[in-house]
Amino acid sequence: MTDKTYFATLAAYNRWANGRLYAAAEALGEAARTANRQGFFGSIHNTLNHIMVGDRLWLSRFPGQPAYRYKLDDVPYPDFGELKAARVAQDETIAAFLAAMTPEYLAGDLSYTNTRGETFTMPVRLVLGHVFNHQTHHRGQVHHMIGMAGTEPPSIDLIYYLREVGS
Repeated sequence: MTDKTYFATLAAYNRWANGRLYAAAEALGEAARTANRQGFFGSIHNTLNHIMVGDRLWLSRFPGQPAYRYKLDDVPYPDFGELKAARVAQDETIAAFLAAMTPEYLAGDLSYTNTRGETFTMPVRLVLGHVFNHQTHHRGQVHHMIGMAGTEPPSIDLIYYLREVGS
């Protein structure tokens, strides 16, 4: 498996896991989604917004991608329906971005500036690994909060996705 194939698999998994998690969050209703669950970003809704913010900030650091300026706790989508639609579009953007990436670019380095104005240079493949790891980390928090809301959270582990679609 080439790195590009690996990241395309992670993008497809990301879309699948987000779909399952958003369906479970939607079924809870607004009051349960916005209740403070003692997560780092408070609620399920705010944590889902943070994942969106993170995706957009990280992708904006790559050449040719739309620029975004967010604080990490911004809630650009207070309406869940709009957030859900934006999530679907963002997952498509991530997949298209990876599909257009050349193996040579993937093997190179990315110089970027973080939200504190600090500049770093890191291998592209490791930055992309972080993008997907960040999503997984916070989806796990949402998964836990869905359980705290009294609903059985969906299985969203990568291995379940691979078993479902065939590896």
